[in-house]
Amino acid sequence: MASVDLRLLRYFLAVAEESHLTKAAARLGIRQPPLSQQIRVLEAELGVTLFHRLPRGMELTESGRALLDDARNIIAMVDQAVDGVRRVSQGEAGRLTVGFTGSAAFHPFVPSVIRRFRESAPHVHLVLEESSTGELREAVAEGRIDVAFIRGAHADPGVQMETVLEEAMLAAFPADHPAVKGRTRKRIALSELADESLILYRRHSGPGLYDAIIAACSAEGFSPRVTQEAPRMLSTLSFVAAGLGVSLVPASLRRVNIEGVVYVSVTHPKALRAPLNLIWRDAPLSGAARKLIDEARRQRDASPAAESQ
Repeated sequence: MASVDLRLLRYFLAVAEESHLTKAAARLGIRQPPLSQQIRVLEAELGVTLFHRLPRGMELTESGRALLDDARNIIAMVDQAVDGVRRVSQGEAGRLTVGFTGSAAFHPFVPSVIRRFRESAPHVHLVLEESSTGELREAVAEGRIDVAFIRGAHADPGVQMETVLEEAMLAAFPADHPAVKGRTRKRIALSELADESLILYRRHSGPGLYDAIIAACSAEGFSPRVTQEAPRMLSTLSFVAAGLGVSLVPASLRRVNIEGVVYVSVTHPKALRAPLNLIWRDAPLSGAARKLIDEARRQRDASPAAESQ
């Protein structure tokens, strides 16, 4: 049986179910003589007679009846397997691991992309992993994570990257800081932070944002006094609330209502922006990964100028 062509089994099923060569040929979309010939080929391969040829039709022999259920099961299993492969290829099934940094999760873009993906591919097993930008880049490069939303400004060799949005940066002050205490100050120039103790997201974890902040300060004519480096971006806000200094964070972190932290817009330089990038391995992608990337592009292109409030 292992050598029997599946096409022959499909021909056999059609004839068995129609009990007539002409009707089976019409169902299959072929002519009757070739179908009759293929049935004889199958019988020769199996070494049995599958049908009694009657004046007005075809009747299964005992051997034919024995083959019928097995043939149906074989064809059903093959069709199911083919359908499963196609669904995985089209991103409708399978498994997808999506990584994101802690700060990325606070921008509505990321949960929106994931929600739309889930709606379009409910049978994909989705795994979400939060980590630092550095760890996510490494995991994507090694194939442990399929796609990831990161804050870094560059990708590792063998990893593709696209910017999905850029948002403004905010200065986060302790609530009792003289610059904001008792006032409703909403804007500040970066140069006004020259004498402040800065708390930044650890460079190893997020070199893109770290280097952008240092470069922007240098362009404003000062070298920042970095007194603390936090392991996670959200940790920087805890350090700010504790009065250890001032931090610069993406505007979407304003949604983190930490008591003791006051956010102020940085008006200059305007080039100081926090990118949110999507990365994936430069290799053949699963259908689910392609679907999520396409969804991110659609949402990005639908509002190209959108930034966090």
